[in-house]
This record gives sequence, structure tokens and C-alpha cells, in this order.
Amino acid sequence: MKINDNYKNLETSYLFSTVKRKVKEFCDKNPDKKVIRLGIGDVTRPLCKSVIAAMHNAVDEMGTYKGFHGYGPEQGYDFLKEKIQSYYLKNNVKLELNEIFISDGAKSDVGNILDLFSIENKVLIPDPVYPAYVDTNIMNGRKITYIKADKENDFLPIPNDSYKADIAYICSPNNPTGAVYTKEQLKIWVDWALKNNAIIIYDAAYECFIERDSELPKSIFEIEGAKKCALEICSLSKMAGFTGTRCGYTVVPNDLNFDDMNLNKMWLRRQTTKFNGVAYIIQRGAEAVFSEEGQKEIRENINYYKNNARIMAQTLTKHNIYFTGGVNSPYIWLKCPNNMGSWEFFDYLLNEIGIVGTPGAGFGKFGEGYLRLTAFGTYEDTKEAMERLDKLLS
Repeated sequence: MKINDNYKNLETSYLFSTVKRKVKEFCDKNPDKKVIRLGIGDVTRPLCKSVIAAMHNAVDEMGTYKGFHGYGPEQGYDFLKEKIQSYYLKNNVKLELNEIFISDGAKSDVGNILDLFSIENKVLIPDPVYPAYVDTNIMNGRKITYIKADKENDFLPIPNDSYKADIAYICSPNNPTGAVYTKEQLKIWVDWALKNNAIIIYDAAYECFIERDSELPKSIFEIEGAKKCALEICSLSKMAGFTGTRCGYTVVPNDLNFDDMNLNKMWLRRQTTKFNGVAYIIQRGAEAVFSEEGQKEIRENINYYKNNARIMAQTLTKHNIYFTGGVNSPYIWLKCPNNMGSWEFFDYLLNEIGIVGTPGAGFGKFGEGYLRLTAFGTYEDTKEAMERLDKLLS
């Protein structure tokens, strides 16, 4: 028996464990000091009323012979897929029902989708980046090339002919930087993928934060040619607070054909073999997210978080601190002042004013010198944190 020794190549997951240790040490020494956590990527607002009502109804159904549901379709119930289909149509993106696959969240699909591809494929990943993209490929032994995201390109790297890869990752709005690609920029990515016979794995988990009157694309399928070279992974975690109830979806177009194989049929085969589907009760709750009332309720929550982001952005702007995000994203990616390093600035904020962010160095080599703040806290904590920061920087 031999193990998968690619796991030896994984970096120790020190980022959040180190943050936790440092915060604990600070709290132990300063028990009367209130610590405000602006590094958390989890939501804090409760599930909306429409979702709760739908889940309650589904629970009642499950308690009857007529309404009981056992094994469901691994790719998801049509009642939810039809709602997602209509949601995309609002952005002039037409999907077939069989192109939509319901899952237990974007993170699962980000890793599981790699079952479709050879370990010999070369991978192109932006840096800084959501760590799951890197780790899941390292686990499989793939060779990774990093494309630099920095202040010069507004943390929106664009490929050119020098980049040769088979799989490319895009996250827009981006985690951790909050940067968002335009349609013109995504068209360059799509053209590059078509030219290189590559596949784009597009993470749209934060699309709901894009301003409604914006020209920015919510889906890569708004770009001509994307259905021949891209699949899209999305989540209800940040859109509707499903971090604890787990539901998302992946769109795999029927036009994705490589080496005489169809990726849609491959993904269906994979899911029906390795996945039993999302619980009926959860899918009924997810269905309510896309109802007229549900959309109104979740929009209130999203606007709540975006207001938090505006408060943070105003404080940083006042002190001439460079940042991205904060408008079409719940994340703010700021340049540490006075050329401080990521961990140096983290320690400074924690020890001086009791604020916790996430050091940018934990997201990749080019994240050094930056810090990520999130808008997922309460309004009261966000306001107090920015008052502390304003005083510190004045």
C-alpha cells in the first residue's frame, strides 16, 4: 500500500491557526479589551424568513407518507434548477436544466471538479488566491503556474500568449482582493482559453454583491464563446447565508467537449457515482431564495454587508490607504501603511486597537504587504472598529 505522497507538498495551514493563537494570547493578556473580528469570511445575518418558512414546510412534508422524500436526484431537483435557470435569464444567460448541478457548496465542487481532468494538466492560478484552488491541485500532483495579481494590474491579471496551461482559475468578485473583471477583460480570458484548448473554472460565489446597475458581468456565460471553454461554480453561502446549511450549484455547459469526451456527461456520471445529492429540505429552502420575496429579503442582508464595506472604505480613503474591493464585494484588500508586512500590520492592529484582519501573505507570495478585511460583521462592530482605526491613523 502506498499513500498519495503529494500531501507532503502541501504548505502547513498556518494562516488561520496562527491568527487564532495570536488572538487568544491577546485576549488572555487583555481580558477586558473588546476584540473586533474583521477577518472572518463567514456571514453573521440569519437566514431570511422565506427560507425558514420553506424549510419548515419541507420538514412537515417529510413527516407524512405522501410528502416523504428519500433519495433524490444527485444533480438536484428540477424545482430548484428551474429557479436558477430563471435567475440566469435575468442576465440574458440561457441555460438548459441539465447544465445545472446542485451541490453542497462551492468549496466541494472546486475540489471535486478536478476528477474530470488528467493529473498531467498544467494549471494557471492567480496569486494572491483562495487557497483551495492551490491545495486541491497539489493533492493531485499537478504542476501550477502562478499569474501575478498586484497593484499594477488592479489585482486583475490578464493572460497572454506566454501562458500555456490546460486549466485556469478565475474568481470574480475575487476572494481575497474584492477585484471584479469587466466583460472586456473576461473576453480576453475566454479567447485565451479557446486558443489554448483550456478550461476555465470560474468561481462566481460573490456575484450577488455586484451592483445591479453595474455593467460588470455576474456570470462568465455573459461572454461570447464561454460555454465552449468555461464552467461556473456558485454558492448560496454568501448570497443567502447558507454557510451552515450548505447548498450551491455548478453550471457545466453541454458544449464543453475535449478529447472526444463531453464534460457535462462526465460530471453527471461523477456526481451520480460519488454524491447522493443535497437534502430535500435544504433544496426547498434554496428554492425560496430565488422567489420574489426571498430575493427582496436577501437583498436587504447583502445591502447590510455592503454598507459595512462602505464604512470601511470611507475610513481608508480618508487616510489615503490604497485598497481594492468594498463596492462590488464584501472584501476589502488594503495596502499595509508605512511599508509594513502583512503580519506586522496584523499585530499592530490587534495590539493597539483590538482589530483582527487576515494577513494577505496567507493568500500567496504576492499578498505580502496587504491585509484583508471583511464586511460580514455587525454594523455596530464595523462602525466601532473604523472609529478605532481612524483615531489610530490620525
